[in-house]
Amino acid sequence: MVMTDPKKIRNFSIIAHIDHGKSTLADRILEFTGAVSAREMKQQFLDQMDLERERGITIKAQTVRLKYRAEDKETYVLNLIDTPGHVDFSYEVSRSLAACEGALLVVDATQGVEAQTLANVYLAMENDLEIIPVLNKIDLQSADPERVAQEIKDIIGLDTSGAILASAKEGVGTKEILEAVVHRIPAPAGDPGQPLRALVFDSWFDSYQGTVVLIRVVEGTLRPGMQIRMMFTNQTYEVDRTGIFSPYPIDTDQLTVGE
Repeated sequence: MVMTDPKKIRNFSIIAHIDHGKSTLADRILEFTGAVSAREMKQQFLDQMDLERERGITIKAQTVRLKYRAEDKETYVLNLIDTPGHVDFSYEVSRSLAACEGALLVVDATQGVEAQTLANVYLAMENDLEIIPVLNKIDLQSADPERVAQEIKDIIGLDTSGAILASAKEGVGTKEILEAVVHRIPAPAGDPGQPLRALVFDSWFDSYQGTVVLIRVVEGTLRPGMQIRMMFTNQTYEVDRTGIFSPYPIDTDQLTVGE
């Protein structure tokens, strides 16, 4: 695989209060970029765990790599890092946000700012992320985007002049959101030639593959066969495979800055 130019990468996450439409928006983005067809779209594709589907909340941070051809005729690689929306999972949220340069703040235009919204926005601000407000559910009669935009401005202190009006359910505003991701979120910084540094933001054990680790490469390049050290435990491991989720797993011969 050809190395992706870090200038064309955008790493972002979606933060929202539970039930404000985060997973539905993630689904629309997957459909719009052609990552999954409508037929494959088991509603809320990124929530893979059965428990989540049963409770309708996102627990495991899932990551998906998308290609988007923007209006400037350039093709960008968008890494959408899904975060749990539930208050019990703030550690997972903070790890996921640390892997990003930006975040979409999805607020229900009928409900306004809620407690969990604040907690996650402050985590995003601590990580110096570019935050793009998205006022969702504007298709509902009780939606009041102007009041909610003012609320975001007053309570959080975010500039909402560039807020995007959307209805994830109806697919309204999806293109505007992707254009904002490309033009407002900065590209990742880092040097592919430096020694490897990467952030682990999720991991699980797979009975066929062993330990699977989700990482964000900060500096350097990661290839199969390399020896890596986990700084927290000081243990050394050999990398067996590298790859991406797009949204299905695809092996790659390396991962470099921003991937």
